[in-house]
Amino acid sequence: MGEPAQTPFKTTGSQWLMPVSEYLGFPLDQVNFLACQLFALTAAFCFRLYLSPAHVSPLVRHFVAALLGISFLVFCFGWYSSHILAVVVANYLIIIKADLNNVHRYSMVISMGYLTACQVSRVFIFNYGILSTDFSGPLMIVTQKLTTLAFQLHDGMCKKTEQLTQEQKLMAINVRPSFIEYLSYNLNFLSVLVGPCSNYKEYIDFIEGRHISTRLKQQHASSNRQNGYNKTQDPSPLNAVCHKLVVCAGCMLFFLTITRSLPIKYNVDPDFVSQASFLTRLTYAFFSIQAARPKFYFAWTLADAVNNAAGYGFLGMDEHGKPSWDLISNLNIIGIETATSFKTFIDNWNIQTGIWLKTVCYDQAPKHRLALTFILSALWHGVYPGYYFTFLTAIPITIAARAIRRSIRHYFLGSRVMKLGYDILTWAATQLAICYTVMPFLLLAVNYTIVYYRSMYFHVHIISILAAVALHRKHKPREPTTTKTSSVSSSAPCSAQCQHVHSNNNDKD
Repeated sequence: MGEPAQTPFKTTGSQWLMPVSEYLGFPLDQVNFLACQLFALTAAFCFRLYLSPAHVSPLVRHFVAALLGISFLVFCFGWYSSHILAVVVANYLIIIKADLNNVHRYSMVISMGYLTACQVSRVFIFNYGILSTDFSGPLMIVTQKLTTLAFQLHDGMCKKTEQLTQEQKLMAINVRPSFIEYLSYNLNFLSVLVGPCSNYKEYIDFIEGRHISTRLKQQHASSNRQNGYNKTQDPSPLNAVCHKLVVCAGCMLFFLTITRSLPIKYNVDPDFVSQASFLTRLTYAFFSIQAARPKFYFAWTLADAVNNAAGYGFLGMDEHGKPSWDLISNLNIIGIETATSFKTFIDNWNIQTGIWLKTVCYDQAPKHRLALTFILSALWHGVYPGYYFTFLTAIPITIAARAIRRSIRHYFLGSRVMKLGYDILTWAATQLAICYTVMPFLLLAVNYTIVYYRSMYFHVHIISILAAVALHRKHKPREPTTTKTSSVSSSAPCSAQCQHVHSNNNDKD
C-alpha cells in the first residue's frame, strides 16, 4: 500500500456551517461535529431537567434521545448515515427473529463484517481518500453497542446462572428490547457521534430513573451498609461537568497552540529525515506524539461531560463521600501521562473499548482468549496497514518489558529513592516505547511507516527482541498471588480490571 491519495475533501453532511468553517480555518466535518456536541451538551441539561422520569414517561425519553441522535447523524454525514441506520435495523431483526442460542454470533458477524467492509472500501477502493465526512467512528461505536447487547441478551436468556460471572449476572438481559428501546440505546444523542459504549441495563436504568439509586444500592450492598441509599436527593452532576469542560478547554487550547505546530507527518519528511540527527528525530517524534493526544482527550472528555449533564454516568460515592461521575469515562489522563508500563497505559486509554473487548471476546471465548481478543481489536480499529504495524510492534515490546521488570524491579524496592529512580526510568522508557509503537497508527500507510522505522534504525524492535531473548529464563520467579487471577495478560488490549478503574496503577506493573 502506497502513500494516501491527496483526495479533495467533500462532505455529504450539512453545509450550513461552511462560513464558520472558512472563518475559523477548520474542516467542515470538525465544525459540524463540534456544533453537534455543544448542542448535545445543552440538550443534555434540558433532558435531565425538563424530560426527567418525574415529568415524562420512559417512552418519551427514548423517543427524544433517539430522534436527536439520528438528527446528528444526518447533519454530520448526510446519506452516509444510512450505513449506520441499516446495520442497527439489521441487528434488531436478528434480535427478534434469530435463534437466541446464536444471536450473539450472528450479531458479531453482521456488525463486524459491515464495519470491515466499510473500512476496506475506504482504504483499498478510495486509497485512503475521505470522500465524505468519515462515518466510521460512529459506526465503530454502534458496533460495540450492538454486539454488547447481543452477548448480554444471550447471557440472560440462554445461559444458566451458575455459568455467569458476577458481572455478567448484573448486566444480563432477560427480555428482548422493544424497537424504540433498541434505537435509543444505539443511537441516542449522548453517545452517537463519539461514544462511549455502555451497558444496555445501565442505560435503561438511566432512562427509567433508576440509574443513581441502583448504583448507590450496589455500592452500599458491597460495603455491607444498609438503607440510606434512596433517602437522599440525587447528586448533581454540575461540578463533574464543569470540571470536564475545563479539561476540554485546556485540550483545545493545547491543540490550537501546540499540536498544530507539531504535525505527525513531519516525522517522515524527506528533508527532516535526511538532515536531522537521530536525537533530533527522536525528540521530535516524542513531542509530536505527546501533542497528538489532546485531541482524543478533548473528544472523549466532552462526550463524557455530555452524558453526565443528562444525569448518566454516576459511578457512586468516593472515599470522601463525594459523587463520582466516571462510570463510562473513556480515559484517565493522569494515569496515561504518568504510566510506567504498557499495561498501565492501556488500562487508562480508551477504557470502554477495553471493557467491550473483555465482554464480547475474552470472557466468552472457550480457548485462545488472548489471541482472539487481539484479532478482534485489530479488526475493529480498521484495515489501515499502520494499525497492524502498531499491534505487531507491541508484542515484542510487551514481552521484553515484562521480562525486564521481573528481572530487575526487585532490586529497586529497597528504598524510596531507588524506587523513585526506577519509576522515572520506566516512565521515560514507556513513553518513548509508546511513541515508537503508536507512530504507524497515526501515519497509516506502509511507506510512511517504513520511512519512520528506518529513520529510527528499528532500535526499539532490536532492543526488545534482544532483551526478551536474553532475559527469558533469567527473571526472578513471581510469588503466587490471588489478586490478579481474573486479569487479562498484560499484553492484552484490555484488562479484566479495567472497568471503572481510574487510578494510577503504576506500582503494579
